[in-house]
Formats: sequence, C-alpha cells, structure tokens
Amino acid sequence: MDNLDISFNDEVGFLKTRNRDWKEWIAKLLYSAKAAIGKENPQEISINFVNSERIHEINKKYRGKDRPTDVISFAIEDDDEMQIMNQFLSEDPNFVEDIGDLFICPEVVEKQSIDYETGFDREIGYTLVHGYLHLNGYDHIEDQEAEEMFSIQGKVLKDYGLPLYPNQETHGKQIH
Repeated sequence: MDNLDISFNDEVGFLKTRNRDWKEWIAKLLYSAKAAIGKENPQEISINFVNSERIHEINKKYRGKDRPTDVISFAIEDDDEMQIMNQFLSEDPNFVEDIGDLFICPEVVEKQSIDYETGFDREIGYTLVHGYLHLNGYDHIEDQEAEEMFSIQGKVLKDYGLPLYPNQETHGKQIH
C-alpha cells in the first residue's frame, strides 16, 4: 500500500478505540476505493478525527451549515486543477497527488450508526469511502453523479464486508 500515504491527526483518541489497528483497517479500505476508481498513481491524504464541537465549527465556517456532521472533505484540486493534475499523471505516473483532507467526527458517526441501525464499522467505512471519493472529484448533487458515486461506494463497502442496505446502494442523499 505504498502508493497511498495516509497521515492521521487524532484529536479525540479514536485510533486507540475498539481494540483494532484502525490505521491498517482504514488503509486497506481506502486502497480498495482507490483501486475501484482506477487510480494507479501515488496519492497522499490527511485524515483528521475531531470532536463534534470542532466539526460543527468547520461545517458552519466553510459550508454555512450550523450543525455537526460526520465528514467534511477539503479537496486540493477543483475541476480545472484536476484536468491539469491528470496531465501531470499521464506524463509522470509516479507523481504524488495530494488529494486533500478529511475531517471525521467519530461521535457523529457513532450516533448515525445507531440512528440508521447500520453498526459502527459499516458507518465509519461509509464515511471514509464517501469522503475519499469526494476528494477524488466524485459528487452526488446531480442524480447521475449520485448514481455513479454511490454505486462505487456500495461496491467498495460490500467487497470489504460492509454492505449497504439496498436503498443506500445508489442514492445517499437521504442520509447525507
């Protein structure tokens, strides 16, 4: 997994919970997502685990939403920059692409896992893959985009042993 460099910033002690090597678990999951979208070049990503107050503050400041949320993605490139990046990648397949930062609130993820009756592993997996896909240019604003994004997300999670409910496989607006 040397072509996916993940840096972690854990403000809430999440990586030490549940007697699991979360770094390995997350790396394998995101590597599966990377393979599913056909990204072969090296990538860098930063994952920040924060509390509900911090994610609420970020959500309000950058998205204008006055509430905590599960994940916020800050992509390095916008659409124009992605076209330039793709040119670099075609010229140099070893070019390391810094795709951006994820801010994840395990407290909100835990609440959602209870509300949606999905279980924590499935919900944190969903959140990670969802954020990763956003950092790689996927979105779910338009129905066609949503279908593509949630189809990829559903396949990655299913293959990782974290299947979605049938009504979540191609449409996630109801929970996001």
